[in-house]
Amino acid sequence: MIRAFLKHCEEAEEDDELRDVQRTLYDYMLALGGPLRDGDHRKYLKQAKKKLKKLRNANELFLEIQPEISSHTNFQMAAVSLNASVKQIAKLIESHAAGHPLS
Repeated sequence: MIRAFLKHCEEAEEDDELRDVQRTLYDYMLALGGPLRDGDHRKYLKQAKKKLKKLRNANELFLEIQPEISSHTNFQMAAVSLNASVKQIAKLIESHAAGHPLS
């Protein structure tokens, strides 16, 4: 939902960094789409881990630029939601890498 919001907002037409955030979110989802569709959990986790640094960087960039782009509640909520989502994704991936099964 965050990616769709960023893709279709007027501000994305004017801001290259915001477009980069949206593209990174799309790239992350695209990389995971095939393994998810195929039920290939091993490949899904491998791709999720491989792309995690880029996802984190996009999150950090969005948190940095969001106040400059817009103070509208929708942008503030997108920043909070993206940050929480990325933290949860990282926690799940790191937990799995440490040998703890995902539940």
